[in-house]
Amino acid sequence: MTARRTNDWGFPRWRGYTASSEAVTVKLCDRHGCDAKGDCPAPKSPNNPDRWMFCQRHAAEYNAGWDYFEGLSAEEAAAREADETRDAGGYKEAAHYGWATSGDGTRSRDELRALDLLELTPDADFDAIKKAYRTKAKLVHPDLRPGDEDAAKAFQALQLAYEVLRAGDERREWTGPAPA
Repeated sequence: MTARRTNDWGFPRWRGYTASSEAVTVKLCDRHGCDAKGDCPAPKSPNNPDRWMFCQRHAAEYNAGWDYFEGLSAEEAAAREADETRDAGGYKEAAHYGWATSGDGTRSRDELRALDLLELTPDADFDAIKKAYRTKAKLVHPDLRPGDEDAAKAFQALQLAYEVLRAGDERREWTGPAPA
């Protein structure tokens, strides 16, 4: 069948402005009882090409608990992450110029791990980081607990976490805030 040209081209319009066009097929959200447009794909299970089609609200709800690396060993997860970040060279280059940032836009993965160790939220400022570090370091300091190997390891981990967060804070101050 050949395509038929409509009467809507050019001037003058050959039909009234109130005339309707053909019906458009719209995929509805796959969430039971939702009548919104389903335009956000979400995987049905890890490593499965099938997708649910949700509205934006239900896609956010579905993905809130999604673990991309579920069911993979640590080696497989690292290999998948390396494979997917291998092609992100342009993104990394843009990050150098402050055009792009990682994660929530402010913290690297190492910084987020350090914040977890200090039991802080990702949006904690550096004063809160210093306070949490000093509080935790006092509990496991080698001078207060001589001969305690576990305390020494915990203190070293806290020192490393603090250094990672301090370096990240200095880097952000040097490059300036990320554009909104």
